[in-house]
Amino acid sequence: MKKLKDYEIGIAKLPNKKHLYEFDMDDSFFDLFGKEIILGGNLHAKVELDKSETLLTLHFDIKGHVRLTCDRSLEEFDHPVDVQEVFRMRFGPENMELDEDLWQITYETQSINVAQHLYDFVVLSLPMKKLHPRFVEELEEDEDNDEDILIYSSGKAGDDKGTDEGDDDEDIDPRWDALRNLN
Repeated sequence: MKKLKDYEIGIAKLPNKKHLYEFDMDDSFFDLFGKEIILGGNLHAKVELDKSETLLTLHFDIKGHVRLTCDRSLEEFDHPVDVQEVFRMRFGPENMELDEDLWQITYETQSINVAQHLYDFVVLSLPMKKLHPRFVEELEEDEDNDEDILIYSSGKAGDDKGTDEGDDDEDIDPRWDALRNLN
């Protein structure tokens, strides 16, 4: 079983240049974070760390598939994942999050753990509505057939503008008539 320690990168003694790390994420990786969103999967991540005097730039390239539960049928299915993200860490006096993709770490930091970043990037790449591929195909077919169907209109039938301006059949409240004369 994998542990969070397997996803640590020692940065204290790294020279200032680019370094490449590779991580595999399988079911035991997702067990570390719970099974609420992702049931399991098989992913391979390449993390390129570009170290300079004041900044660490991490380029994440994650490919593979994850096992999800369909929101409609509750069936499990494999969903492809292809993620490219950049995350930066700068050196400073204290550890703190400065932005969603920028953290500040102290100069004394010996290693960084990328497990949470890997998991977060995978989860953020998932669609809001998790549908089995057969339902996605049905939705695409329905969208192709429904191009000319009008779902809502605020105007009357045959009225292209959607307003009642040219309609003389109805009595108009004099207050509204006064407002129309302001133009």
